[in-house]
Amino acid sequence: PGRPEDAALHITVSDPVQHSEGMNKYTVYRVDVRPAVQPQQSPTDSIFQNAGYSAVLRRYSDFLWLYERLHKERAGSIVPPLPEKQAVARFTPAFVEERRAALEVFLRRVSVHPELHDAPSLDTFLRADDVTFHAAKNARGDVGPGGNPMMMSGTLNPYGGGMVGMGGGMMGGAVPPPQKKDGIKRWFAEAKTSISGDLVRSPDDDLFEEIERYVNSLDAQMRNVSAQATGLVRKGKEMANGLFEFGLAFNLLGQSEADALGDALGKVGETADSLSVLSAEHGEREAARFEVPLADYVKTVHAVKLALGRRHEKRLTYTTTLAEVNAKNATLLKLRSTPGSEGKAYTAEMSLRRAQEAADAARDEFMTVSQRVLREVDRFKREKAEDMRRTVMEYIDLQIEYNRKMEEVWAVLIPTLERLGSEGGGEGTANDDGTGVEGADAQGQAMAAAAAPLPPQPVVAPRMMQGQGQILPGQQPPISMQGAHGSGHGMMGGGFYRDAGPGAAAATDPMGAMGGAVQYRNL
Repeated sequence: PGRPEDAALHITVSDPVQHSEGMNKYTVYRVDVRPAVQPQQSPTDSIFQNAGYSAVLRRYSDFLWLYERLHKERAGSIVPPLPEKQAVARFTPAFVEERRAALEVFLRRVSVHPELHDAPSLDTFLRADDVTFHAAKNARGDVGPGGNPMMMSGTLNPYGGGMVGMGGGMMGGAVPPPQKKDGIKRWFAEAKTSISGDLVRSPDDDLFEEIERYVNSLDAQMRNVSAQATGLVRKGKEMANGLFEFGLAFNLLGQSEADALGDALGKVGETADSLSVLSAEHGEREAARFEVPLADYVKTVHAVKLALGRRHEKRLTYTTTLAEVNAKNATLLKLRSTPGSEGKAYTAEMSLRRAQEAADAARDEFMTVSQRVLREVDRFKREKAEDMRRTVMEYIDLQIEYNRKMEEVWAVLIPTLERLGSEGGGEGTANDDGTGVEGADAQGQAMAAAAAPLPPQPVVAPRMMQGQGQILPGQQPPISMQGAHGSGHGMMGGGFYRDAGPGAAAATDPMGAMGGAVQYRNL
């Protein structure tokens, strides 16, 4: 089976275009939603099953807004990871294409997510025009019970919550969000509750503690596996570079040899060069189909931890509201027992009622998020097994294919080397001393002798011996033993001629050869 996001191929992110606003430079992507052809589904099964075609322009900050809104509207969901921000090299073609592909996968995963596919913010992101989308993006709001957004803007609520009045009131039955002052007070109350550590207990707390331990352990192990996969891919790329250098060395060695041996060595170099290209391509496939999926899986595990964190936030909020109810209830009892405080007691009673309503809403939200996290963790475990099986199988298939191609390339070289050996074999030859030498060994010795450079011949100064024309050991015989004028006096006194090289002047004094002198002649 394919990946879950393959069911949302009708959503595409394409045509990245760079824009500039003063010093600000950013990339805009085109997001298309084409009608998904699935006759077996009714039009209400999915927000994508309408006959319309939508195309909008979105930048990375818009995707980030959607990511954050999904966490608020569907707290406890495992929101698919979004590609990370990058401060440098953001506009290189390679990075832009990599981000485009990652954003497309993000949208497709969200659209088929069982908890997120019908989120109001997703529909706004995919279909709203620029004016409506920017109004929704810039509006300050909160998310009410059930994940319905509440806005504080004098414009149309793109999430279907009714018309928003200019004074911040919500038409259409929506509950106004808490004021900023109340939000600050709640934050301090939650911080105090968190420090005290006295959180409300639920029947599922033990189960969630076990889940947290499992996820933390899985996170550490997956990070280790991802690091090892990155190391394997890096070594594969290093192997490609090593084969290239290996092939270059053999090509140069083949050029220094002659005949069949040089050709064979050159073939080895060409084969190694081909294998370097094959290894480089294999490294790219490993990175795309093994390293990247494992790194993405590490991000998914982090998304599970974020979902657990959302439940903890709801638990903290519920605990805080219960504490407020208890405090207000104590205040009301004190005022009722005090004569003349009827007015204050009525105000305290109204405050207690509002606190109780807030506590009930926080309890319901906490229970909803807890159940959602349990569903998500169960789905994560099921999909994890399939994802890991697919990733490992693809890696194994890559290795099998790569080694098969390597074997084929090396096998082509074997006949060339075998022919080289057969051409040098056959009848044995005899040495000068009559001992037999195998043909291959004789050829190998001859090639080695031919390839070995001749040692430099030392220049030995002639020893002059009076009255003798002696040739010393290690010296070559003189070219001529005759005198310069054709007489035999050249050998008198032990003198002899040496070559002076072309163009050298001949000795004019025949007596110079007498008395042991050396006389030079022209070559």
